[in-house]
Amino acid sequence: MKPLLYTFRRCPYAIRARMAIRISGIAVDMQEVKLRDKPDALLACSPKGTVPVLQLTDGRVIDESLDIMLWALSVNDPQQWLDHPNGLSDEAMGLITQNDEPFKKALDYYKYSVRFPEHSEQYYREQAEFHLADLDMRLRKNNYLMGNRLTLSDMAIFPFIRQFANVDKNWFYASQYTRLIQWLDARVSSDLFTAVMQK
Repeated sequence: MKPLLYTFRRCPYAIRARMAIRISGIAVDMQEVKLRDKPDALLACSPKGTVPVLQLTDGRVIDESLDIMLWALSVNDPQQWLDHPNGLSDEAMGLITQNDEPFKKALDYYKYSVRFPEHSEQYYREQAEFHLADLDMRLRKNNYLMGNRLTLSDMAIFPFIRQFANVDKNWFYASQYTRLIQWLDARVSSDLFTAVMQK
């Protein structure tokens, strides 16, 4: 038996979980979920019904994407994505939390701006730019978000920057965030990302 990962191909949370699992070399079975028709088995594992959800062979369930990443890397971390002996430094955790909470909220308003007519798409985009500016500043100092090597922070955050860029590619690629653009393009063109995005 193998662990079973419930996933959705385009979901940034699921993407980052799949990348960590793949880089760890752990063999898992994957079940693609139709979000409009969630299987009963998924809901039995995790009643909140979001992906990704990882069901381990001993019956344990991990239903947060960052926890899935940390679990996989605790088993095997061949590229040393974990930048701290205990898993994540406070700085790295803070950066990921900034991504997962205020930036993700702003990203959702930007992506689905037609559902929120109180403000324009441009307004919602501007609310998200605080995060882009922070990341770009970091990348002007180093090649990666936490220094000069790839770490979990890069891989946990990049699927959300990709989602942001895809809302309006013309705007994003004409923006001032040139180092962030280079960083994103390198992640998108990587063999790892290509592998986990196969249908």
